[in-house]
Amino acid sequence: MPSFVNRLLATTALLAALAAPAGAAVVKIGLLAPLTGPASADGQEFQRGAQLAIDEMNKAGGLNGNTFELAVGDVKDQSAGNVTSAVERLLGDPAVHFMLTGYASLTNFEIDNMAEAEMPYILAATSQQTRDIIAPKPDDYACCWSWTPSFDAYNTDVPGFVETLAAEGKVQLPTKKVAIVSSDNAYSKTISEGMKKTFAEKGWTLTVDELVPFGEVTDWRAILAKIRADVPDIVINTDYLPGNSASFLNQFLEQPTKSLVFLQYAPSVPEFVQLTGKKSDGVIYNLLGGPLTTPKNPRAAEVAEKFKAAYGVESGTYGVALYEIVNVYFDALKKAGDPADHAAVMKAIAETDKQTVAGRLKFDPATHLAMQGDDYIPLTFFQIFDGQRRLISPPAYATDAFQPQPWTK
Repeated sequence: MPSFVNRLLATTALLAALAAPAGAAVVKIGLLAPLTGPASADGQEFQRGAQLAIDEMNKAGGLNGNTFELAVGDVKDQSAGNVTSAVERLLGDPAVHFMLTGYASLTNFEIDNMAEAEMPYILAATSQQTRDIIAPKPDDYACCWSWTPSFDAYNTDVPGFVETLAAEGKVQLPTKKVAIVSSDNAYSKTISEGMKKTFAEKGWTLTVDELVPFGEVTDWRAILAKIRADVPDIVINTDYLPGNSASFLNQFLEQPTKSLVFLQYAPSVPEFVQLTGKKSDGVIYNLLGGPLTTPKNPRAAEVAEKFKAAYGVESGTYGVALYEIVNVYFDALKKAGDPADHAAVMKAIAETDKQTVAGRLKFDPATHLAMQGDDYIPLTFFQIFDGQRRLISPPAYATDAFQPQPWTK
């Protein structure tokens, strides 16, 4: 994050503390975020969204005699050592009574640290790993809940979405060949492996299957040469880092094939469009837990407008999500009363049932994941044109229709 933003947030927190009534406690909310490293654009979103919710609450006079302050632990490159260091520092602060993240370790091993410390914790991303940890013994993890629903839809729904477009005459699938590129991290690999299995079950042929090391990737041309040598109907890249995804698209468009291009998550981050400009027109991606900006969910537009008014930029997926997660905590604290009564706070979080930017948030007690589906948090498909994200599926929420990608015409 630019230094002036850090100074602004620090000044805001200081002014809020000075304005607190005499004798009021300052409750710290611990945020795990990659403020430095390849995912820093997301880390900045985490911090801005959480800070916005805190600033609003403090401006309203606080809650139960308490004001709030954000304490940030930088997980940097998301390595186990850096995540552990950030977790231990925040857990070691007795003023921290709630923690959250968009994502920290990707394997989510820190859930066990939160359970041991009896620290209320809400995270997003890599929900398969969250489920694997919690589902065998959910009662042992009263601490921890996932904003994101099951990733099963990520694994299964892209082939069906594309085949529906073909059935409607909007795309051509002459070969039923697919090229899948992934990054060596828990998020990207889980999704790509699920996609490969689903495409195979539907009779597709996998022509390119590539895994790149996790971290910055600037040259995709060797992989793209393989794609051009046996042109597929669909090209998929599940690398979630916006810089990597942008360079992949830019290099694909140096000599594009008439293939539908799907990029996982990265196009939802504003940095992606900044790096690709008009070249991003037509790109498709999907989201679980992303903003559901539609007349049927006015909450999403309301929060997006607050974010832009506060920071002068539009939020990606995580800015508005972290804003909502902090407000889930505030709702729970209203019920629990005492921020130090972590058991009561955790019980209140478990009982959450509210409309959010992503849809209706209610947790599955068996997995502690947000419930998924059109009546809860749906899997949404977006397409970019003119730098704007257009919601094209599911039909119940769509605000726009799919348009052919420019390089396929």
